[in-house]
Amino acid sequence: MGYPRGMERRIDRFKATRFLVMSAAAVVVIAGVKAAQSLIIPFLLAFFLAIICSPVVTWLTRYNVPNIVAVLLVVVLLVGILAGVGAMVGGSVNDFIAAIPGYQDRLNDLIASSSRWLEQFDIVLPSEEVTDYVNPGALMNAFAAGLRGLASTLSNAFMILLTMAFILLEASSFPIKMRAAFGEGHDVTTDLSGVTHQVQRYLAMKTLISLVTGVCVTIWTAVLGLDFFVVWGLIAFLLNYIPSIGSIVAAIPAVLFALVQHGLGTAVVVAIGYVAINTVLGNIIEPNLVGRTLGLSTLVVFVSMVFWGWILGPVGMLLSVPLTMIVKIFLEHSDDLKWVAVMLDSGRAAQARLEREQQDGGEE
Repeated sequence: MGYPRGMERRIDRFKATRFLVMSAAAVVVIAGVKAAQSLIIPFLLAFFLAIICSPVVTWLTRYNVPNIVAVLLVVVLLVGILAGVGAMVGGSVNDFIAAIPGYQDRLNDLIASSSRWLEQFDIVLPSEEVTDYVNPGALMNAFAAGLRGLASTLSNAFMILLTMAFILLEASSFPIKMRAAFGEGHDVTTDLSGVTHQVQRYLAMKTLISLVTGVCVTIWTAVLGLDFFVVWGLIAFLLNYIPSIGSIVAAIPAVLFALVQHGLGTAVVVAIGYVAINTVLGNIIEPNLVGRTLGLSTLVVFVSMVFWGWILGPVGMLLSVPLTMIVKIFLEHSDDLKWVAVMLDSGRAAQARLEREQQDGGEE
């Protein structure tokens, strides 16, 4: 039964107005999140740490360990791990940051000497212009700034761990609250449980793959005699969380340092090692563990990395995929914005969505 033409126009105007209001509200929320970045980031880290650690708490409670004791054991274990990692890499990171100016000068000298060598073959390559357009020193400083920002974030470790502990304590009663609020078997309850499991699996597997990547890079650069090999492993571990380009970006400073320290041959060997490690772990092992697709298109993964990085800095880039997955789930439950969730799908996920809809239509 159709609506009268005048009614249809009013409905269309109402939908357009509501869409504009929701878009304006989204802009206000995004601006608020960016302004409150320093407050939101610790809570986000605590939330995702709680998601990663919740299976351990669940496993302990199965053996009749009280919930509060299980949470305390997990917190103590996490504190021990963080303290050990901090003691191991803290000194190397400080030495790396202090040594950057010296390596930058040596890199500039290398560019100047390369320009003079090319002039013998009548190839004019002014070193000053090369430095202006391609500034490796700025890249090194950017990595140093990123490490300082990460250290600043981790300085709130007490607040992060305390918040994580409270989230884990509440986690056992959260499903009961969801059922009481929305009813047994409600779509929101079911989907939130599903997305929690999906994010949990993604973060756990991604952490494992990133850890193996960091260890392999550390061993490879140490064997080649590269300075600050622990830092290269740490950078590879962290940037491996960033999809698509993280592993590529992680190789750039290590290759530059190898070029300055040992020459072109070693730099090429370092680059080959990074390619081999990321090919095996990122393109063969990780897809089999995490799954061939997360339901997000490659373009959306890249844009989400840029978007969350702009709002939340390096932490936003590291958590861009799980954050986008959560936003996508909520968009799917909005009649007005479900189409946005569909546009975030990968081609395979969109095809599967069409097949499900056709199957449901056929059954009806």
